[in-house]
This record gives sequence, structure tokens and C-alpha cells, in this order.
Amino acid sequence: MNFLNKWERKWGKYAIPNITMYLIICYAFGYILQWVSLDFLECLMLDPYKILHGQVWRLFTWIIVPPDSLDFFTLIMLYFYYSIGRNLEYAWGTFRYNVYMISGMLFTVIGAFLMYGGLELFAGDSVVAYGNAVSNVVGGTAMGAEAFYTYAAYSFSTYYICMSMFLAYAITFPDLQVLLMMIIPIKVKVLGIIYAIMLVYYVLTAGNMGLMGIPTQVAIVSTLLNAIIFFIVTRRSFRTPNQIKRQRAYKKQVTPMRHVTKHRCAICGRTEVDSPDLEFRFCSKCEGNYEYCSEHLYTHKHVTHQS
Repeated sequence: MNFLNKWERKWGKYAIPNITMYLIICYAFGYILQWVSLDFLECLMLDPYKILHGQVWRLFTWIIVPPDSLDFFTLIMLYFYYSIGRNLEYAWGTFRYNVYMISGMLFTVIGAFLMYGGLELFAGDSVVAYGNAVSNVVGGTAMGAEAFYTYAAYSFSTYYICMSMFLAYAITFPDLQVLLMMIIPIKVKVLGIIYAIMLVYYVLTAGNMGLMGIPTQVAIVSTLLNAIIFFIVTRRSFRTPNQIKRQRAYKKQVTPMRHVTKHRCAICGRTEVDSPDLEFRFCSKCEGNYEYCSEHLYTHKHVTHQS
């Protein structure tokens, strides 16, 4: 936690508030591109082969690739992720939530390049053969390794990062209840267990797809690794809803104390809170500690023991 505290003091002012909303806006832009031109959207995907051949913008533009086709259930899912993202940001703080989300994206990029390096070293010929076979089936223009990594890039999006975000939510608020399908009350920790089982299932079933399943496995493991490392490194208990409620009540109680005044005019009674532009001075001719505002400093009647 020490290094996170230092980072927050140094870089916290650059944290992006409501980063979940920006992620959803990226999705919206991605859906528009998907509708206008799927070929153009493919030019933005996380493809390590093409990045190393000069298309470096893919290091950043892949985050706009939407997780699935747009329909009513996708809209509900996006709203759900937005809601839990806002709650996590409120519980953890904007900076730590930024660290979690951005590190998840960074782990995905690193995982994609490690996958590329490993396949090129140990399965280069198989990658070329598989790429040719896939290209012949779908009728693509690319061949060999380029074709393989082009289709593998579809596995890399922020979809699994959003899933790891829900796992983080389940760890932070395990006893909260939500309505499954708007009807069935269920605790968040139960949904978190279901999500974890789903991710493990995805990893296992992807293993049956041969080489083409490896990108999916890398994408899932990268985001899960990010969640595991984040919670191990932080080693902190984030605020629960009850703690948040108590903190709000405490702030409400102590807020009036923040307005304790230091200066008050002995004539009109105004303070620096009432009139921030006023200047206050003690009168050297008055006997006692009498302070006056700039309007009454020279017009007041001096106080003496005789008077």
C-alpha cells in the first residue's frame, strides 16, 4: 500500500473521474464503426503482429472494440457494469479504481505480446498453416501468420476486464443483494462465484479449440491475473456500504466545525466567512483584544477601562 499511497499523492490529480463512463462511450463508438465498416474496426484491434509491423495505434485503439453485438441485453449489461464501476470508484477512490482498470488493460496488452512471442518461438509453422486454413475458409486476403493474428485479435477486448471488475465488486461488497432478472434476490458474492466458474469454463473450453483458443485463454488469464495481483498488493479492506454511510454521517456532523472563524469585528460582528474580502486588524488604542473590520477600524470609539 505504501507505493500506491505515494503514487496517489504524486499522480492522483491526473486520475480520470468516472472512467467507466468513458469506457462505455468507447463501446458506443465501436458499435458505430461495427455498423459502418467492420473492416475499419479490424484496423483498430489488438494485433501484436501488425503492431510490430508499424501499426502502433493498435496499442490504444483496441479498447473501443465492443464486447458483443448490440442488442437489448447488451444495453442492460453495459448499464450494470456502469453501476458497479461507479460504486467501486466511490468505495476505492478514483485513483485506485483507475489503477485497477488501466492495469487490466496493460496486462491484456502484455499478454497479447507474450502470446505472440511464444507462438512464434514454439509453434511458428503451425501458426502459418492454421492461418492459411482459416483464410481459405473465410475468404480473407491475408495469409499465414498475418491471417492467424488478424482473427486472433477478436479475442482481445475489454469484455473480460469488465468481468474482472464484477469480481472485484463481489469481493468488495459480498453481502449486497441484487435482483437477478429483476425478480430473484441474490447476494453479490454468489454471482461472483458464478462469474469465476464461467471464466474457468471459458478457459477450459478454449483449450479444445487448438491454437485459436489460445488468444481467448490469454485474454482471460491476463485480466484475472490483474485482479489477483491488485488485491494481494493492496491488502486492504475497502469501504463497505455501512462504512460509507457512517462516513457520510460523520462528515455531516463535522462540517459545521470547518467554519470556525478566526476574525470577528467587535462593531458589526462580521467574520471572514461572512465577507472574505474584508480585512481585520486589532486596535492598538483599545484596552483589550478588540478586533475590527476595515470599515470600522478607524471609525469606532476606542474602548478604555474608564469608558
